[in-house]
Amino acid sequence: MDKILLITGASRGIGAATALLAAAQGYRICINYLSDHTAADRICGQVRELGAQAITVQADVSNEDEIIRLFSRVDADLGRVTHLVNNAATVAHASRVEEMSEFRLLKMMMTNVVGPMLCSKHALLRMSPRHGGKGGSIVNVSSAASRLGSAGEYVDYAASKGALDTFTIGLSKEVAGEGIRVNAVRPGFIFTDFHALSGDPFRVSKLEPGIPMGRGGAAEEVAEAIVWLLSEKASYATGTLIDLAGGR
Repeated sequence: MDKILLITGASRGIGAATALLAAAQGYRICINYLSDHTAADRICGQVRELGAQAITVQADVSNEDEIIRLFSRVDADLGRVTHLVNNAATVAHASRVEEMSEFRLLKMMMTNVVGPMLCSKHALLRMSPRHGGKGGSIVNVSSAASRLGSAGEYVDYAASKGALDTFTIGLSKEVAGEGIRVNAVRPGFIFTDFHALSGDPFRVSKLEPGIPMGRGGAAEEVAEAIVWLLSEKASYATGTLIDLAGGR
């Protein structure tokens, strides 16, 4: 079976590392991005240098019209999606709940919960035998925040990732009999520029003394788990949540 992989939010961090790792394993790869065209093109070029067919597609994956356009582009240029990594996410500046606006909460949930659910919907329309597919694999990028709560920082982000965990478990059971596996990774304290969105780009370094392993993690370490879950090496894993947070 051809392996057609869509990674949302793949122009940086964990998404980019996943694209690079998957490039050598026979996937055709779509690098989705929101706004940084230069970064997406750079990663796409690196993926192609590793021998993989790859395209970039700009789309806001919290908007279903743009998701439909994204999947249609993948259909036309690479083929029907067989593997999906729901990686795109957002976080806001550290804040207590009583200071959070409705706009912030809605944006958080649309991007981190509704977006992955809609992307999974359109992947299932291609993967499921009910729609002419031959099965597939979905990996959701959650967060250790879903079980730690992120009090005083971003409880809304943690809650969105808790919802993603629940979605992972529920969807995995719904489609297990259709040859589709659904799993998640829950990274925490990873050195990426994602933390700049929270207003503290040095957050991981500050927290290292409280991490049992004594260090922050690398995006490549998370990518290893994602690519394993995508692959047939994880053929009996579904509804699985893998924690990658140095022991926290």
